[in-house]
Amino acid sequence: MKITLESTSRVVLINDRVPARIWEGHTESGIAVHCAITRIAIHNAADASQFEAELIEMKPPSAAAQECFPMRMFIEDSEYPD
Repeated sequence: MKITLESTSRVVLINDRVPARIWEGHTESGIAVHCAITRIAIHNAADASQFEAELIEMKPPSAAAQECFPMRMFIEDSEYPD
């Protein structure tokens, strides 16, 4: 399976301690997906400048991204407002 994702500005805490950014996108066949990503990296020998520039790009979360995970999984983190 292949998915294409875009970063949103929504950040939540998983289990009261692990920040996760909500990403949204679609599978190769067009099925909408939402992900809670806690870590993302590139190989340490690679030039990270372009990656870091692109990583700060975010869009506002869609309504579906706000509702996709049961809230019992998360504690909204006011340090990272939507």
